Amino acid sequence: MVVSILDENDCFCLRRFPEMIYRNKRLLEAVRDFPCTNCGKQDGTIVAAHSNQLRDGKGRGLKSHDYRIAALCMTCHHEIDQGAALSKAERIQIWEDAHRATIGLLFETGVIKC
Repeated sequence: MVVSILDENDCFCLRRFPEMIYRNKRLLEAVRDFPCTNCGKQDGTIVAAHSNQLRDGKGRGLKSHDYRIAALCMTCHHEIDQGAALSKAERIQIWEDAHRATIGLLFETGVIKC
C-alpha cells in the first residue's frame, strides 16, 4: 500500500508501509542548473538521476528517495541505467561518485542549508 503525505514545506513522502519515500521537487529542479557530475557537460540535458539500488528505496514502479540523486546528463544517465559498456559494479560506483558530488553542489549553492 502506498500513501502520499504533504508536509509543511510542500515536500511529500510516499509511505510504502512500513517505509517512507522522501520527495522534494526543489531538489530535483535545482540539479538542472548543475554540470553533469560524471562528465562535466552543461548541455541542457542534466536531470536528477535516482539511485537504482533497493537499499535506497527503489522498488518495482517506484523511484528511490529524492535525496538519493545524482546530477547527470542524458548520455551518462542512460549509460548508468541501461548501458552495456560498464559492469554493474562500475555503474554503481560511477553513480555513487556522482551522487556525492551532487550533494556537495547542493550545499555549496545553498539549496541545502545547515
